[in-house]
Amino acid sequence: MALVVVVAAVVSLSIGDYTLTPTDLWRTLAGGGSRVEEYVVFQVRAPRMAMALLVGACLGVAGALLQSLLSNSLASPDLLGISGGAGAAAVFGLLILGIGGPLLALFAFVGGLVVATFLLLAGRRSDGGYRLIVAGVGISFLCAAITSYLMVRAKVELAQAALIWLTGSLASTPWWNVIVVAAVATVSAPFVIACARWLPLTQLGAPTAVSLGVRPALVRGVAVVVAVLLTATTCAFVGPISFVALCAPAIARPLLGHGAVGIGTSAAVGAALLVAADLVAQYAVPGVSLPVGVVTGAIGSLFLLWLLTASKGRHL
Repeated sequence: MALVVVVAAVVSLSIGDYTLTPTDLWRTLAGGGSRVEEYVVFQVRAPRMAMALLVGACLGVAGALLQSLLSNSLASPDLLGISGGAGAAAVFGLLILGIGGPLLALFAFVGGLVVATFLLLAGRRSDGGYRLIVAGVGISFLCAAITSYLMVRAKVELAQAALIWLTGSLASTPWWNVIVVAAVATVSAPFVIACARWLPLTQLGAPTAVSLGVRPALVRGVAVVVAVLLTATTCAFVGPISFVALCAPAIARPLLGHGAVGIGTSAAVGAALLVAADLVAQYAVPGVSLPVGVVTGAIGSLFLLWLLTASKGRHL
């Protein structure tokens, strides 16, 4: 998967209206390219490619954490309503308060955390899986209704910008956005590593986990906060890109071939998946550049149907 990520990144930097051969790309990355080549690579394509890698990896990690926590392959930030809550809060800040940048990310984090907290409280009296999925779908519809109301009341120009953002787009990504997302991912990394160690123990049951020195409530809280933080941060800068967090862990598990959480593999799958989807969004239709959320939504819906069909009545 690391090799796939590298190949996807190289292709993303090479193709476009100004095509670069592998030799030209290597020379430009080494500092020996022309001014045009350096501008195309470092100012146009590299920020978009880097953001796709980071967002895909963050969503893959968030999906792996939630699916391992709930022991359910359908658990993902978008289906649980976390992306919807983050998106509704961000749209409120964008259209009503006129904010942007890191403050918008803070609004998105608060919205996602509110939804996640509600789901955790509701999950205490449920089976921890399918009822939470259904509750998350209901919350997603509620957040979509709130977002639609805000869009209708906003000015046309703001509503159009918010609509493109809600679809999920990597276009016109500045380097400072990449730096902020990378910083959040770096801060979250130690907690992700801890969750990768603790989650398999919590899946053995609360009594066994406690006897092994693990506090299930603490693990649950850390995993949810990290998943919400990663989802909300990516949502604030590129919009709520759907289905990557659902597909990446489901693809990573068969690659591993055993019952591990597979957070690192999910991150690599998510990064490669989003870079590939962005390439399809840019070049599949000649002369038309689609938002990447359109492509991930189409791929994710087909993948979800396949996942439900392949289960053949078994629990996911």
